[in-house]
Amino acid sequence: MEKTISKMIKYIRQTAVPPPIARQIRRDFGALVDPFVCHAPVPDLLPGVWMATRETTLCGHVPRGVKETVATAVSQLNQCPYCTDAHSIMLRAAHVDESTPKTQRMMAWAKATRSPDNPILRSPPFAAEDVPEMVGTAVLYHYINRMADIFLAESPLPAHRTPLKSVMAWFAGRFFSRAVRRPKTAGASLSLLPAAELPPDMNWAQSSPVVAEAFGRWTAVVEAAGQQTLSEAVRALVQQHIANWRGNAMPLSRSWVEEAISPLTEADKAAGRLALLAAFAPFQVDDKMVAPFRARHPGDAQLVAVTAWASFTAARYVGGWLLPQQ
Repeated sequence: MEKTISKMIKYIRQTAVPPPIARQIRRDFGALVDPFVCHAPVPDLLPGVWMATRETTLCGHVPRGVKETVATAVSQLNQCPYCTDAHSIMLRAAHVDESTPKTQRMMAWAKATRSPDNPILRSPPFAAEDVPEMVGTAVLYHYINRMADIFLAESPLPAHRTPLKSVMAWFAGRFFSRAVRRPKTAGASLSLLPAAELPPDMNWAQSSPVVAEAFGRWTAVVEAAGQQTLSEAVRALVQQHIANWRGNAMPLSRSWVEEAISPLTEADKAAGRLALLAAFAPFQVDDKMVAPFRARHPGDAQLVAVTAWASFTAARYVGGWLLPQQ
């Protein structure tokens, strides 16, 4: 399946990333990687997703390796090959032993995050004070997995289908380990976007002011991008389908999508189709699927805005399943 990224990534790599954001990402993450850069056509989305990543996964009191375990397991759950490889590298960088009982419990919790009735979600293997960072990391990667499936290649490694893959992954882990060890001050990214209120459905973040601020700001810019690009009818349709979703995988046939968008006007159907696939089956988004949307919305910014809004709407809904019992 030909990915939209075959045309997008060349453009995006030529899109100027503001120096303050680029410097902070390189210093604290280790490199200006494609999962961040693919947001660049919409100026506010890049700092939004970066601050959510930095303040939730890179900073805080929960060890980075624990949160990389969650990121890896969520990526495996969503069958996102790019993110699975990327976070397997970061597990090496954080020196995580995947065989320990603690790591196995964390992975089991993360792999249950699309199963809202799983009892492990009510009694997770972490303390109450860890909820903002752990749930925030899970929500973040349910989002990034969708965007990576739409826009990125199968792996961040250049020769991932060769016997050299394990060697390249080892070297990549060594490279990123320097950024993992580098001290970071929580909240340093928040100045990149104006303050915004945390939505009620994200009350899992309230006990951490920094995580709450990061997700409030990120939510505001994603919602603004969706409102500028999608009609109210399309947004309502996607939200309705997400509200009725229980984490199940959608059929490979796209007939469910065509049935879902049938109430929309012809002018809205291409956007509705793209948004629903981004939310529920991002791996099915290809150039052929994007072409009708581009016919009405030719800019890369609109494509990124729609997929980001739909991916985020699905991911934040998953977050509502993850509050432990009080």
